[in-house]
Amino acid sequence: SIQKDKIKVFGFPVKQSFYQKYNREKVRVKMGIPPSKKTILYFSGAWGIGKIKEFNENKSVVRVKHSWWTQNPFRSMYFAVEAMAAEMASGMLVFGHVYKIQPTISMLVIKMEVDFVKKATGTILFTCEEGHKIQEHIEQTIKDKQGKNFICTSTGKNELGVVVAVFNITWSVKSK
Repeated sequence: SIQKDKIKVFGFPVKQSFYQKYNREKVRVKMGIPPSKKTILYFSGAWGIGKIKEFNENKSVVRVKHSWWTQNPFRSMYFAVEAMAAEMASGMLVFGHVYKIQPTISMLVIKMEVDFVKKATGTILFTCEEGHKIQEHIEQTIKDKQGKNFICTSTGKNELGVVVAVFNITWSVKSK
């Protein structure tokens, strides 16, 4: 049996600066974000596994690195890490378009198909460039008051620009 005073319970490390309060308007000015633009705080990946490299209304890029944390027994990236990054790249766009709109819209992944083209090692960038298409589907969902399913493609490329995987993710959106 282990003595209770030897057991320490703690969460994932969080930088102290995270707890600091900031002036929203000053941060917008510093980052060049116009007051008319909506902003979203989005956390990604445990232990830095996933990192948001680029995010705007039409395009989302998520970076994952092959490391001990992400490696499968075959010394390439574990498929679930690739799936997480691919889903995050499309999901950020869907979430960005449904965030705080009325009526509220629910979103859910209902299907995922993938073609693994090449062994994933090094740094992989998963890109989804379908924000305009997503926006059209959401607008149609609101107009018709009907749920809608649509497919978003997230493509993973290595540092040489070679495609390693192509994910077709089917999203379902419904007006609440």
